Amino acid sequence: MKLILGIESSCDETGVALYHSERGLLAHVLHTQVAMHSEYGGVVPELASRDHIRHVLPLIRAVAQKAGCQLQDVDAIAYTQGPGLSGALLVGASIACALAYALDVPAIGIHHLEGHLLSPLLSDPAPEFPFVALLVSGGHTQLMRVDGVGQYTLLGETLDDAAGEAFDKSAKLLGLSYPGGPELAKLAARGQPWRFKLPRPMLHSGDLDFSFSGLKTAVLTLTRQHTLDEQGLDEQTRADIAHAVQEAIVEVLVDKSLLALKQTGLKQLVVAGGVGANQRLRTQLDQAAGRRGFRVFYPDLEFCTDNGAMIAFAAALRLQQQEARRDYRFNVKPRWDLQQINYTS
Repeated sequence: MKLILGIESSCDETGVALYHSERGLLAHVLHTQVAMHSEYGGVVPELASRDHIRHVLPLIRAVAQKAGCQLQDVDAIAYTQGPGLSGALLVGASIACALAYALDVPAIGIHHLEGHLLSPLLSDPAPEFPFVALLVSGGHTQLMRVDGVGQYTLLGETLDDAAGEAFDKSAKLLGLSYPGGPELAKLAARGQPWRFKLPRPMLHSGDLDFSFSGLKTAVLTLTRQHTLDEQGLDEQTRADIAHAVQEAIVEVLVDKSLLALKQTGLKQLVVAGGVGANQRLRTQLDQAAGRRGFRVFYPDLEFCTDNGAMIAFAAALRLQQQEARRDYRFNVKPRWDLQQINYTS
């Protein structure tokens, strides 16, 4: 297999890419639904599904034109099978399988988190197996040991809210627009360090699990307290709270990542997922890497959010492990444990 079309439609972004097993990534295009969902303060699943339907076929045509390819040149079509929103996943799966059937090429369902986890391998320099991976996004916060493609061992995960949820929910409490994480990071840059000290849940638990619901509750209490004050929740106070939120989340993520490296004895850390674009997190991890002598790898910023390139690339690596089959029956897996991936069946 040489040319792979990848389709990502798990949530609120429609991503399409063409990846060549010898020439690398040829082209990728992305449509985001941020403007549409911002009116509601979060993702509306039915609207997300309908928007994927409107955009996926035009994006497929656009990426083919951008890469200078014809659809008839495609050797396999990959799509996000899960986890994600059921309706959104069904859009990508049905179109991918129908198109694969029409072209008489294999259709390959890819785990969304596997795509994120492997996306730093698209960059230069790229990590080598084995490594520790911090998967950190709006819906997931996990530490994984990665020994190879399809060889993933869970080291720890969030017991409640993910780090991205903590960013987004705190941003909403501060009156910031959706998506809240990037907006909170911008506001935090104007905050006064250490005016507020927020809890670092499970920081000293001794294991590699996370919890961020208590932090969200603390932010709610703090914002209500200042809203009731005579001065109200002024702009500087909002910035100071945003700074405290970001520091709390980043400290937990960094410390747990360092503990994972210590426990596994590995010297490479991969950071993937939307929160991996946070500059404060990158700075703190880079500084820790300099002090402790390990290497840290990130996907390019354009590949931190959901995208078709990571799906096409993961499929290319999958095809090195197993033979592709032409089976156009499909199902989606809104809840799908990464460790349940089975390359032999």
